[in-house]
Amino acid sequence: MRARHLQSSAFWARLGPRLVPFAEIAGEGLSLDRLLRLSLFQISVGMSLVLLVGTLNRVMIVELGVPAALVATMIALPVLFAPLRALVGFRSDGHRSAFGWRRVPYVWLGSLMQFSGLAIMPFALIVLSGDSSAPGWVGPISAGLSFLLVGAGLHTVQTAGFALATDLSSIESAPRVVALLSVVLLLGMLLSALVFGALLSDFSQIRLIQVVQGAAVLVMGLNMVAIWKQEPRDRLRASGRRDSVAFFAAWERLRRAGPWDRRLATAALGTAAFGMQDVMLEPYGGRILGLSVAQTTALTALMAGAGIIGFLLAARWLGRSADPHRVAALGALGGIAAFVAIIGAAPLHSPILFAGGVMIVGAGAGVFAHATLTACMQAAPADGVGLALGAWGAVQATAAGIAIAVGGVLHDLTGVLGETGALGPALSGPMVGFGTVYLVEIMLLFVTLAVMGPLVGSQSAGSPRFVKPLF
Repeated sequence: MRARHLQSSAFWARLGPRLVPFAEIAGEGLSLDRLLRLSLFQISVGMSLVLLVGTLNRVMIVELGVPAALVATMIALPVLFAPLRALVGFRSDGHRSAFGWRRVPYVWLGSLMQFSGLAIMPFALIVLSGDSSAPGWVGPISAGLSFLLVGAGLHTVQTAGFALATDLSSIESAPRVVALLSVVLLLGMLLSALVFGALLSDFSQIRLIQVVQGAAVLVMGLNMVAIWKQEPRDRLRASGRRDSVAFFAAWERLRRAGPWDRRLATAALGTAAFGMQDVMLEPYGGRILGLSVAQTTALTALMAGAGIIGFLLAARWLGRSADPHRVAALGALGGIAAFVAIIGAAPLHSPILFAGGVMIVGAGAGVFAHATLTACMQAAPADGVGLALGAWGAVQATAAGIAIAVGGVLHDLTGVLGETGALGPALSGPMVGFGTVYLVEIMLLFVTLAVMGPLVGSQSAGSPRFVKPLF
């Protein structure tokens, strides 16, 4: 009997590492196939983002007849969770679980929130449209809850996913990891937009339920595959005492470890400068240059493709020992030139100049985002990776959301003044609103360069230099 028991124990010991999720992988390098599989969490994030700010935006306004102001409020709700990304990262740094995992529980929690929000979202939107006998307050509350759950879930998944990628990779491979994860996010958004658009072309409420709930299942599956056997089990961490350091104490310790205030301020200013024109691109092409809907849509895809090129260029430069802040400055300078070209396209009535400016905006934004994120990954302390990356994500997402809102208000306010002649004959017409936004973006990029200046060359002397390019 004892011999049979020992044989059974040996059998399960051999079987465990092959079948148990997230089995021990300590000592193995982060190979390309593992990194590609881990990057699947970015596809789920991109899919959720497309649904929130793209596909469902149009469905609610056009097909379901929801007021635009209420739609804008729903879309803004996920941004409310963005500042909490730093807290999510901090909690994952010191998380204790039975298997010693830190990041996996938060990816799983975020996946559950995404799934829950998407599962109830189509029904909530149908109630919101008034096509039910429920009380009037049920629609906004349920729709707001679904949007908030999806937003909180995608922010949690992305923060913990990036932290896990940083844990598994070396400092030398940081630019390649950032590049791949960022490119996968853009590709996921592009593919999701095409698929959702095709599936909902013949709209019905049943089709809406099928598509959104199908996305919920796919999100859960992608995140499960992404983290399968990625984080090693750590028995010492599992048996250790829980860290009692408070969030604000950890944050103060991080700030004292380097110029993190300046580093995050740079990321916020640059992100706001590039993002303020996000909702202006297609209206500018259509109203000022007379481009068709198909042409302006193609320009949006062109900017996304240029963003991918920007990520790849930044990865190559950083892989050749370039200072990340110097690379970010190149992205900002490219943005300044691009916005000048976009403004100049109006008096010249040059769609080609406009398209060139749009491409450079996309590439510059990609270079800037890659470089600032890499700088944070490189400077993050070993016990504060999640906090550092969460702080970058919180600042970046919050700045982007605020910039889009401010850009819209600034365009409307100055546009009305220009069209009514309140600013004089020299500043009249629809170009005033657009031009004001682009000029403010140029000024913000100059401020970004000024704030970033002292950071150039400020990486610690002990930080390894990158010597192996990705492309």
